Amino acid sequence: MIVSTPGRICLFGEHQDYLGLPVIAAAISRRIQVAAHQSEQQGFRLDLPDMHSSVNIPFTGEQLPYPQIRDYFRSAVNVLLREGFTFTKGIDGEVHGNIPINSGTSSSSALLITWLTVLTQLADQPRTLSAEQLAELGYMAEVLEFGEPGGMMDHYSTAVGHVIYLESQPKIRLETLTPPLGAFVLGDSQEPKDTIGILQRVKFGMLAIIKNLKTINPRFALDTLDITGISEFKDFLTKDEYILLKGNLANRDILRDALSLLRSSSGSADAFDHVRFGQLLNDHQANLRDAQRISTPKIDRMLDAALSAGALGGKINGSGGGGCMFAYAPNQPEAVAEAIEREGGKAYVIHVAEGTTISS
Repeated sequence: MIVSTPGRICLFGEHQDYLGLPVIAAAISRRIQVAAHQSEQQGFRLDLPDMHSSVNIPFTGEQLPYPQIRDYFRSAVNVLLREGFTFTKGIDGEVHGNIPINSGTSSSSALLITWLTVLTQLADQPRTLSAEQLAELGYMAEVLEFGEPGGMMDHYSTAVGHVIYLESQPKIRLETLTPPLGAFVLGDSQEPKDTIGILQRVKFGMLAIIKNLKTINPRFALDTLDITGISEFKDFLTKDEYILLKGNLANRDILRDALSLLRSSSGSADAFDHVRFGQLLNDHQANLRDAQRISTPKIDRMLDAALSAGALGGKINGSGGGGCMFAYAPNQPEAVAEAIEREGGKAYVIHVAEGTTISS
């Protein structure tokens, strides 16, 4: 059997999900694939030729230890054991992929969702789970199992596919959107991400701001505060804190405008307001660059080059401090890709894609 799962880009709501705010994400046409079959030899064995490595996991039916953190191959098995799955036979497989690694496009979540699907299909009592169930298990195996700080966007967007709107608080609410979007160009800056440093300032800094403002006004809430009302808190915040708060509220409102645009699409590419969509991406990027300060000079140059070459909009993708950007380029994606590469990035023309698939 062959299981394939896409990577993803975050269209709107970057650095918002862990604050209890919604996100809009899209699965992309770069994927992780695992070809696997049952084996009479117990245990799990995977070849990863793209990375010149392999995985060999001895298994006796009990919970697996973690020789290293973020061992998602083992955590997926452990989560499924708790869900009642058993594996008296082994599994052999081979992993291939073309999602940029460690660049904010959810290669790890795509691999994990793919592996979970393989395991559920090749267990002693196979079960075909829904995309939403796979996403929940992926979140358990990647985030909860290791106490990671991430949200659920990666797991839902890769498993479900297409374009999704996701609320995680007060409970999960998923909406699949079908706007007639054209091509994007993904640009890998090939700069390593500074995820820990970014989260320390942007996530934990914002959580501290919320805690502070709730002591001043217990009714303070990011999802309901009008952006024009933040002036009442200005004297209680440093200049940087005020800018960060305002940027988050602005991005919240940009997402709401984008959601209305994406929902109102009639399904016709000609009727869709591609220019408005691109401008909303640009507005989001301006806040990520100036308020959250997660962009980099190289990514800024790549975005400027993409816009000059005909892209309608774009933004950094993922936690920031490096990694990827993307540009919306429905008209001339090849020219945009060339412009990005002239700035030192590695470019890929991509489209919105389906979620996890299974084939024999």
